[in-house]
Amino acid sequence: MKILFSARRHDFIVVVSIFLIAVALIAGMVGCVGEEGVGEGGGGIEYSLTIDSTSGGTVTTPGEGTFVYEEGTPVLLMVSVDAGYQFINWAGDVGTVANVAAATTTITMNGDYSITASFAEIIPMVAAGLNHTVGLESDGTVVATGSNTYGQCDVSSWTGIVQVAAGEYHTVGLRSNGSVVAVGQNDHGQCDVDSWTGIVQVAAGRYHTVGLKPDGTVVAVGSWRGQCDVDSWTGIVQVAAGRYHTVGLKAKSSVVAVGDEFWNMGQWYVGIWTSISQIAAGGYHTVGLKSDGTVVAVGDLSHGQCYVAPWADITQVAAGVHHTVGLQSDGTAVATGMLDDGQCDVGGWPNIVQVTAGGYHTVGLRANGQVVAVGKNDGGQCDVGGWDLN
Repeated sequence: MKILFSARRHDFIVVVSIFLIAVALIAGMVGCVGEEGVGEGGGGIEYSLTIDSTSGGTVTTPGEGTFVYEEGTPVLLMVSVDAGYQFINWAGDVGTVANVAAATTTITMNGDYSITASFAEIIPMVAAGLNHTVGLESDGTVVATGSNTYGQCDVSSWTGIVQVAAGEYHTVGLRSNGSVVAVGQNDHGQCDVDSWTGIVQVAAGRYHTVGLKPDGTVVAVGSWRGQCDVDSWTGIVQVAAGRYHTVGLKAKSSVVAVGDEFWNMGQWYVGIWTSISQIAAGGYHTVGLKSDGTVVAVGDLSHGQCYVAPWADITQVAAGVHHTVGLQSDGTAVATGMLDDGQCDVGGWPNIVQVTAGGYHTVGLRANGQVVAVGKNDGGQCDVGGWDLN
């Protein structure tokens, strides 16, 4: 009996020992799996990314719909823009989007996100320089007429343009991807815009070019005599460039301006303006459209270009070297200032949707895409009769 008991006891100890070892091994294996899943990314936290778009384009990479990615994954975003439209920005849960204004960018997956690619129709427009005129067509191409001494009219190869600006001797185009192109006189570096990205609006003066970024900051190249001193500006929603000065409209409807002290004729004195909805910069004067449809102006008074107090029901303003133009809500135009070349003879224009003022000429865009112009035509800058920008 003793021998039998000892044998059974021995067997019992062996069985228990094997059982405890097995339990330990299983526990160790479970612990290893858990550690790998949490710390090393194998089967880690996953988040969903939902993507859609407005009309005017599509998201091609990674596509549209809902996708699942591991935490921390950078996801490439790319869009395709339909003809006649421009990419505006990424909207929604964009806290980890590298550049909300870029058509190609990335989003880092640190949560469940839903984003939308926003597009807008390209709106035809006109811009006027000293003696040339530029037109943006609805397909994003550009036409120009007038003096081409410096190549400022060499825009026929441009595509994907969503806004144009005309300096006195150069032309600037904003592309749908936020990059900028420029042609024409470049002796002050006013066309050195190739490195600009993420721009949402451009303006062109005599010897400088200005770009507005989506975060409300401003960049400028060209003449160094004060008109490019915009590095400290913030909260800007629109920029305008005159002959020797630059003007910025702030989000709170106030206005800032910088420029060349030598040519200061009061065009900078905009600090007391309030309730401004749009700005324009001329040769030596600055114009502001107020939210109630009235207009204010400061600067050179010698030709009556600042005599805008009687104006009412204005929806847009433009400024030339010595004249000012206003678009009324009924589609007609008004003008004041130098009359020598007929640049203020706009009283008979109907169905106008945009006006622009060059050196000594005025251009109007009609609702049907046709363009009209009056004023000095020494370089052919008013030869726009055959244009149809729609």
